[in-house]
Amino acid sequence: MANNIQPEMIRTTKNQRERFAYALEQVVGKDHVRDGIGTLSEKTVHAVLKYYYEQDQSHHEIILEKSVADIFTGSEVIEIQTRALYRLKPKLEKFLPLYPVTVVYPIPYDKWVCWINEETGEITQKRKSPKKGTPYLAFKELYTIRDFLQDPNFHVRLVLMDMEEYRILNGWSKDKKRGGERFDRLPLRLEDEVVLDSARDYLQLLPLELAEEFTSADFAKLVKIPRQLAGTVLLVLWQLGLVERVGKVGNRYLYRVAANASDTKDSASS
Repeated sequence: MANNIQPEMIRTTKNQRERFAYALEQVVGKDHVRDGIGTLSEKTVHAVLKYYYEQDQSHHEIILEKSVADIFTGSEVIEIQTRALYRLKPKLEKFLPLYPVTVVYPIPYDKWVCWINEETGEITQKRKSPKKGTPYLAFKELYTIRDFLQDPNFHVRLVLMDMEEYRILNGWSKDKKRGGERFDRLPLRLEDEVVLDSARDYLQLLPLELAEEFTSADFAKLVKIPRQLAGTVLLVLWQLGLVERVGKVGNRYLYRVAANASDTKDSASS
């Protein structure tokens, strides 16, 4: 196969899951009572991940280069961003020339949705979403900061976790669910942590079953994501030099894994 150089997907260890559970306990508490809006703190995912990556709270929210770093250990920066990665651009421009920077992006793996009645504070019984999270969902966000991906100081952690999502019944539909505002997300369990420290690490996202030449539609079918998202993933991999365009099928690009993809490392530093 063209991409038999694919490295193993990095799996979480028992130690990582225990550390995540400990962070969750410290931030949320063992007996988190969900009986009204007032019991939920905003940005819970952000707070738990900040504690997961750095338990020493004296390293949290540090003023650095006239910006505030989520975590600064003295030698590296960790930024936890639950959405809109493009907002990190000003920080990345300041921090990357000086320090290694790790961007942490959480993705719901299994998700249960609960609805909150604005007036009474009552919370509905949770219902499981049929959708399952995948690392590919991050690529819509990674695309917005693609100019930084090959910087040798730039690193990514995609954190897949089970979570409960709380939404407010204030939408425009009759049942007030469509357009309802998301209030908070409560992490439950760490499922996986995908480590992307160099361009070559992105190869783990190319399935071994790919044909030697393939389109975005072929890729989408194999990894079970929408074709538009598959196109975004391949565009990022193309810009990283991991896949190359070898022609077209109709109006779709035909791709193959780049011949030198296995040698692709931190290209900016090699």
